[in-house]
Order: sequence, then structure tokens, then C-alpha cells
Amino acid sequence: MFKHVPNILTIIRFLLIPVLIYYAIKDNYVATIIVLTVSGITDILDGFIARKFNFITDFGKLMDPLADKATQVTLLAIMAIQKIIPFWIIAVVILKEFCMIAGASFLYGKELVVSSKWYGKVSTVLFYIAIVGSMLTLYWNANLVSRGFPVIPEFATYIYYLAVISTIFSLAMYIKAFYVQGYLKNVIKKKATDK
Repeated sequence: MFKHVPNILTIIRFLLIPVLIYYAIKDNYVATIIVLTVSGITDILDGFIARKFNFITDFGKLMDPLADKATQVTLLAIMAIQKIIPFWIIAVVILKEFCMIAGASFLYGKELVVSSKWYGKVSTVLFYIAIVGSMLTLYWNANLVSRGFPVIPEFATYIYYLAVISTIFSLAMYIKAFYVQGYLKNVIKKKATDK
């Protein structure tokens, strides 16, 4: 039973997404940050337990980064709709994820599982930091400025820019990894052999 804990934690992250949507559209920034923090803790725990006890599975390799991306894209989409961030940011992220999904579909059934890499995690972490930064700023300016506290500028904008750059970089690195590790070479070779 214990060996399934990492995958259960990953599933919990998927189940937390509707909760995040509810609080985010209600502009309940504190609750959104708390749920996002819980989601982040489950992410850290499932990775730690999987590596520590060698409970790494193909399901985990695929679904763990998918849970991260689903959470991230959901929150960014809500923030874009609410005009907290420009739409081009979510457009870049969705384009990158579309390329990743297309690549995964291309490799599906070829006994090749591409797990997440550090550069993919960096962009995810940067987006999470930016999202939390935006929500803290919004909460502060909406609730504390009226009590005499100074207005906080939207500092998270620069973190979003870093996250977008990191996203583009990670896509380039994944494409390179597909080629260097032989994913694309093997697929192309296999197609040539099948003919």
C-alpha cells in the first residue's frame, strides 16, 4: 500500500485544482495561496518518497509533471481572464505544453517515457512564485492599504518574465534531450525499418 503513496499524492493535486479555481475566481487570495501551498507540499512529498523508497513508476513520471502543469495553467488562465497578467503569458505556456503533449503523443506506444527534468521544474517553480507574489500583492493592496499601509507595486511581473524565458528554454532543452538521448533517432530509424 505504501508504494502507492506518491501516486495518491499526485492524484490529490488533481483533486485540489477545482478548489483552487473556486477560491481564485472568488478573489479569495489567502485561501488560494493556502491550497496552492498544500498542493506544492504534496508535490515535494511524492517526489521525495518515490525517490527515497524507489517507488518510481511510469504513471508517476507522466502524471506528476501533468499535475504541476494543470495546476499552473489553470491559475494562469484565471489570472489572465481577470486581467492580472497579460494573455500572451498564458499563450506562451499553452503553446509550450501543446508541443510537449504532441511530443509525448509521438512517443506513445514506443516504450519510451520522458520524465520531467530540472529545467522544467525551474519554470514551474518560477511561475508558482510569481502567482503567489501577485496574490499577496493583490491581497495587500485590496485589504491593507485602506488601513494606512503603503501600496506595494506589482513586483511579480519581472518573475513572470523570468518564468516565460525559463519555459522557452525548457522546451528547447526537452527537444534537445529527445534528440540527444535517441528518442527521435530511434523513432525515425524504426519508421525507416518498418518501410
